[in-house]
Amino acid sequence: MKITPFLWFDNNAEQAMNFYADIFPGFRATNVTRSGPGPDAGVIMATFELAGLEFTALNGGPQFQFTEAISFFVSVDTQHEVDDLWSALTADGGQESQCGWLKDKFGLSWQIVPKALGELMGSEDAAASGRVVQAMLQMRKIDIAALQAAHDAGEN
Repeated sequence: MKITPFLWFDNNAEQAMNFYADIFPGFRATNVTRSGPGPDAGVIMATFELAGLEFTALNGGPQFQFTEAISFFVSVDTQHEVDDLWSALTADGGQESQCGWLKDKFGLSWQIVPKALGELMGSEDAAASGRVVQAMLQMRKIDIAALQAAHDAGEN
């Protein structure tokens, strides 16, 4: 058994696939179905991999739109990775949201979350964890240094 996210686009599945290919490592198009022969034929459906996860994209028309009810959670190690992904995914019409969430220019929601957030929120010191949560609630893009400072604020 295998579960694959299936993404319904209006008419820009190929543009989305190329956009994600430029952002995420390990991109590989595995199957592309075009509307006809030749290089000018548009993509109808495409299957591709990003960072080892398979996706299927369809040009299905304007009937359905993406919502925040579904998002892709990207766990990263460094602030540099947070910054790079955040900048790339919000480029050209993407929208920032709260607490590490954003929408890309296609309306797809992403969570860009450094592993440090979970580690700091999981601190055995309940007051420190609470300060981390409060700091995170004030952020759009997650700032690891600010989270660490909030965590350490109660130390002597």
